[in-house]
Amino acid sequence: MPGRVRLVLTLHDHQPIGNFDGVFEAAYRESYLPFLEVLERYPDIPVVLHTSGSLMEWLVAKKPEYVERVRALVGRGQVEIIGGPFFEPILASIPRRDRVGQIRAYTEYLESLFGQRIRGMWVPERVWEQSFTSDLVEAGIEYTILDDFHFKNAGLSEDDLNGYYLTEDEGRLLKVFPVCERLRYTIPFSEPHDSINHLRWIADRHPGAVVAFGDDGEKFGSWPDTYHHVYTHGWIHRFFEALRHNRDWLETTTLARVVDSVPPIGKIYIPDASYREMTEWALPTDRQREYFQVSGELSGHTQWPRIKPFVRGGYWRNFKTKYPETNEMYARMLEVSQRLAVAEDDSPDEVRGDLLERARMELYRGQCNCSYWHGSFGGLYLPHLRNAVYRHLIAADTLIEQALGHTGSWVEVEAGDYNLDARKEIRLATDRLVAYFAPARGGHLYELDLRSIRHNLLATLNRRPEPYHEKIAAAARNFGEGGLPAQHDGQRYKQADLHRRLGYDLTPRKSLVDHFLAPDLTREQFQAGQGEIGDFVTGVYDTVLKRADGHVQVEMVRVGKVGPHELTVRKTVNVDRSAASQELEFLYELSGLPVGVAIEFAVEFNCAGLAAGAADRFYYDADGRALGQLQSELDLPDTGRIGLVDEWLGLDVSLDFSEPARIWTFPIQTISQSEGGYEGVHQSSVIVPRWTVRAGADGLWSVVIRLSLDTSAAQARMLREPATVG
Repeated sequence: MPGRVRLVLTLHDHQPIGNFDGVFEAAYRESYLPFLEVLERYPDIPVVLHTSGSLMEWLVAKKPEYVERVRALVGRGQVEIIGGPFFEPILASIPRRDRVGQIRAYTEYLESLFGQRIRGMWVPERVWEQSFTSDLVEAGIEYTILDDFHFKNAGLSEDDLNGYYLTEDEGRLLKVFPVCERLRYTIPFSEPHDSINHLRWIADRHPGAVVAFGDDGEKFGSWPDTYHHVYTHGWIHRFFEALRHNRDWLETTTLARVVDSVPPIGKIYIPDASYREMTEWALPTDRQREYFQVSGELSGHTQWPRIKPFVRGGYWRNFKTKYPETNEMYARMLEVSQRLAVAEDDSPDEVRGDLLERARMELYRGQCNCSYWHGSFGGLYLPHLRNAVYRHLIAADTLIEQALGHTGSWVEVEAGDYNLDARKEIRLATDRLVAYFAPARGGHLYELDLRSIRHNLLATLNRRPEPYHEKIAAAARNFGEGGLPAQHDGQRYKQADLHRRLGYDLTPRKSLVDHFLAPDLTREQFQAGQGEIGDFVTGVYDTVLKRADGHVQVEMVRVGKVGPHELTVRKTVNVDRSAASQELEFLYELSGLPVGVAIEFAVEFNCAGLAAGAADRFYYDADGRALGQLQSELDLPDTGRIGLVDEWLGLDVSLDFSEPARIWTFPIQTISQSEGGYEGVHQSSVIVPRWTVRAGADGLWSVVIRLSLDTSAAQARMLREPATVG
């Protein structure tokens, strides 16, 4: 008989903030509920359950009977509930005060909900840095669970990972369990005997070992093809029966019981890491390709098992450099967190304190991790997840303004390093909107928050190369003009023409992007990044801020080259304090123009969060006539106005021009991967007004562009909703 082994089964259930209600429902129906139903039939098999706060709030509101059933299992000692940061942020992506605050807040919530003391926690995406140790202990946590990959990076071998360790920071001690990577791959994808045989192998070599499994609960039913495998074909019953059959040497237990009855193996300091796949995804695309190539070549080498423990990928924080859009969300989140901390130091009264507490929870929701990175899951590439982050950050920002006494109509402008690039950006805020400009990067308008509907109109995403694009292109070569199949070589293709949509952006897809273009350039050429003959797109603009009573002005000036000519672009942003106004005015003044020479000037605008492919989301002309849905590719003759509307969002955006403009429109669609396969995702609608400028003897030309944002439909709907609910 093998020696005795303790097995800890830990499930992590999570749905991100902003995910569609139907996705929550499907995961509940396919994974959370059926697993619970099976677990109830095996009262002798305990498990450890982590449910993220975003999912738990949904369960409490929509499935209270599920919560009651879990509470019953907790009561009979079969389920240990572990906590973590409330809304599943990557700990490395939020300030220390928010790490401690989120963990404490969720601990209080769970203890109130289940009546069980919360001692352990799940580290989101197992992204770990050693300094987190003291944060977790300060928040009241005794132990956590990380991948064995982390421990191997610290120099431990497979034979050293048969229990748990102490780790320390600033004199504070935390207990840490390694997750067995082998079990992560066999459960539930291999037959139960594969897992049992591995555990028996450990028992023979290390009697008394503790082995931890920890992974996503969604792999038990929600991941593609797993529902039939786990439930219809009975994998879960065979697995639990196998655990029962081997209970003379294999004991299923919980983290708490292990900590209370088994001493730690020793002490270890764990390097910065995540699970192995996450470190691979964090690498820059070119290095990721090389990593996969080298790993593939070495995997057949006889010495690979000895080499592999010393091979690792990148560092999670570099997602903020790999994807500038991640950095934009991070910087906005950090700004809100800092403003909240300052506001709290002012010793607010009860009313202000309530506003700030509400702001804190909105901030915590805006820190949910899924939107800040991309790997095998959509994450950053999913607009509804990015929009959700901004929705909560904008809500928090507005609540802070209210707590600080900003009421009625107001406007202010200030400079600061808002995107953490060591250059100053401009923050222009009113009671209705917040706009951010980057003078050091083309004078772009890179964020535009509408407070009333909590929407960032510039939550855009650039198209950029990803390693899996090569698989799409290779599949297309195999299938030729017939298009991509629905499934091939284990890959799913959600649209047959994905390979034709592969393309990459050379410049940021933001607004107030200033282009000087080659004559006779076509829209198709512009879409492909061709035809730029100026150096204004990402050039540095000198900036002056002007303030008057009820009015602010941002004046940005650049002297640059257009072909052989040197000229000056002065763009001035004007905003008035007005209760009835949700409008930005942009005055463009070009000087030093060559007399009699035709110059093609264009200003690019992007609108994000307005979905494509729906009849109630469309462009319209100066007469209000619909021009096509928001994925339309248009070439419009001279006009003084274009608009686009999203009736579902309740937003109407219009651009008016003092000088008639020819207009191009086209969509930005990324090709990304998720657990469901490869798919095209609409990211933004591009509007490019263009003018052929012929200056007179003075070398001057100017145009006024007025951006109007009408959210009255959304606000009217919001006013109706409470009455409907009541």
